Amino acid sequence: MSLLKYVQNLDRRIIFLFVGLGTVLPIIFPIGFPISVTAPVQIIYDRIEAMEPGSVLLLSFDYGPSSAPELTPMADAVMRHCARRKIKVVGLSYLILGGADMAEAVMSEVGRDLGLEYGVDYVNLGFKSGAPAPMIRLARDFHGVFPLDNRGNKVADLPLMRKVRSYADIDFIVELAATMLGDYWINVVNARFGEEMAMGTTAVSAPRYYAFLESGQLTGLMGGLKGAAEYEVLINQRGIAARGMDAQRIVHIMIILFVLLGNVIFFLERSTKKYSLLSG
Repeated sequence: MSLLKYVQNLDRRIIFLFVGLGTVLPIIFPIGFPISVTAPVQIIYDRIEAMEPGSVLLLSFDYGPSSAPELTPMADAVMRHCARRKIKVVGLSYLILGGADMAEAVMSEVGRDLGLEYGVDYVNLGFKSGAPAPMIRLARDFHGVFPLDNRGNKVADLPLMRKVRSYADIDFIVELAATMLGDYWINVVNARFGEEMAMGTTAVSAPRYYAFLESGQLTGLMGGLKGAAEYEVLINQRGIAARGMDAQRIVHIMIILFVLLGNVIFFLERSTKKYSLLSG
């Protein structure tokens, strides 16, 4: 069988194998492709970098397991940045029941890695349904909306929460959303109460929020895995997002090569048939 015929009849499972290897291997063995940092992500980093030690950041985990590959790396990177700057973090979740579990997983891991003390350096208030009503109530009473945290502790007994009673005690908000909950935060917390905030969202949702970025209602924006990878670069700690971008680039290159190969085979086959007709 000629090389042309062999490639034409190549089992598609071999292509699937190449794509699978191109996805898995860069995750296990990072390549470290350069990642350019965009202005909306840089602004979030700079805003947190400028916060005084002891300041409080509100981190909202409004996503579930299906969006975790894109949003959890953002949460992890922001948490680690805050820990380095000695900034306190208050986590919570609206409407997405699994959000409290996402928060617990990220905050606990970062807490263990960096030796943070729960209740002093960070708190996970847990899940609350009924948005936007609880968002409005938080403007005057965090303790009333969340009497118990995600671990069942009395919020009033936690040292960090003794100084956090309302939005007035929050210095900056980062909302991580896979749903339209980002709109609630912008329209209620920012527009009504004037709280400064940034967002991290899935890649498919990011375009709709650039309008809010341009209007000044959002300080910054992280979009998808790329946004998470950019933040990892800024804190000088390439994690799963940066490795994911390596895999994405490798697979994109493979797809381009396969498309080119397919076109080369098409034209070679057409030339061969044309030559056969002329010679016959």
